[in-house]
Amino acid sequence: MRFTQRAAILITAAIPGLALVCAATAAAAPAPSVPGTAHEAKGCITVTATIPVGHDPAGAAANPKTNTIYVTNAIDNTVSVISGQTNTVTATIPVGTNPRAAAANPKTNTIYVTNTIDNTVSVISGQTNTVTATIPAGTAPSAVAADSKTNTIYVTSFDDNTVSVISGRTNTVTATIPVGTGPLGVAADPKTNTVYVTNNFGNTVSVISGQTNTVTATIPVGSAPVGAAANPKTKTIYVTNAFGNTVAVISGRTNTVTATIAVGLRPLAVAANPKTKTIYVTNFFGNTVSVINGRTNTVTATIPVGTAPDAVAANPKTNTIYVTNLGDNTVSVLSPCPK
Repeated sequence: MRFTQRAAILITAAIPGLALVCAATAAAAPAPSVPGTAHEAKGCITVTATIPVGHDPAGAAANPKTNTIYVTNAIDNTVSVISGQTNTVTATIPVGTNPRAAAANPKTNTIYVTNTIDNTVSVISGQTNTVTATIPAGTAPSAVAADSKTNTIYVTSFDDNTVSVISGRTNTVTATIPVGTGPLGVAADPKTNTVYVTNNFGNTVSVISGQTNTVTATIPVGSAPVGAAANPKTKTIYVTNAFGNTVAVISGRTNTVTATIAVGLRPLAVAANPKTKTIYVTNFFGNTVSVINGRTNTVTATIPVGTAPDAVAANPKTNTIYVTNLGDNTVSVLSPCPK
């Protein structure tokens, strides 16, 4: 039986809407912020806006250069374009069937969206808000990451246990790389030309050389790894372990887990802000976001957001974080606390 990304996370069959029903049933009430940290920690951040989007907002990407955010609406087969200046939806773009993840290349102002049912990737021009190409990319493409330095895009194919390598210049697949079982998340480090893939059923992370398109290392992590994010400034990678309720911290220099951080219930997505060395983790069943200090590897705050938070994207230029909430079809905007 075929499994989708959400079904893999929740260990449920790929029945439309089932994951959301499970989430709504099992989710606890929103947790309060951690006492004494949310408003006292340096770099304090809080929810400053809530933006309605489409149905089942599953993925998010931010373009810091244009201060624009892109949210995939899995049930509507669309992408909501959000202005970071006004916190409003400025456009809605039709894409493929069941769009799940998004990534932006700020240098080319191009956005890439995985369509899980179509087995394709939609290429969107950030200038015109139109789809300029549709690329076949394996079976059940789930996550996507863009290396802005090499203009290369990496797409995990969940059912194929592979990663498709796409040239941003030609919009064609140039290589297909075998990885572990059930690849879900992917992150690229442009400084080292290295890609990291979470293998959900293998409890590992595959390390890929962007130069040779080969797996150079396999790192054991926690139970059911899902999301991945890289901080190029510190050469550190962060991986959410959905069934362990933890985040694995990986050194990009040694390819070893250097710390394991306890977070909320069912952590899925993770985003890193290289500017502040802060990491943000969505806790799907906790209705919260865990804020991690990248210097100390400790949780400094737990912020209530919407119902069933899934994806997260960071804009380092504005120090603003965007969280998609599957349960109420909204995006929570997290900004620095008022002084």
